[in-house]
Amino acid sequence: MYLTKEIKEEIFAKHGEKTNTGKSEAQIALFTFRISHLTEHLKKNRHDYNTERSLVLLVGKRRSLLDYLKKTEINRYREIIKVLGIRK
Repeated sequence: MYLTKEIKEEIFAKHGEKTNTGKSEAQIALFTFRISHLTEHLKKNRHDYNTERSLVLLVGKRRSLLDYLKKTEINRYREIIKVLGIRK
């Protein structure tokens, strides 16, 4: 399993709070980790259409969270974009 409990705890501690796993930054960081893993998988397995669909759904979820963060708190949005290296 690529996403173990320890990896999740590390992501939440780095980008959110240890107990507040619902924070937008923490969710965006988790989605980014999963997106990068699925992208690497798809480079090896081009015809895995179920994974491709999952990737598109994850990117959409991350995009909606980023849009929400941009609308409510622009400084937090700019910081998470810079830390994670996400293109806009």
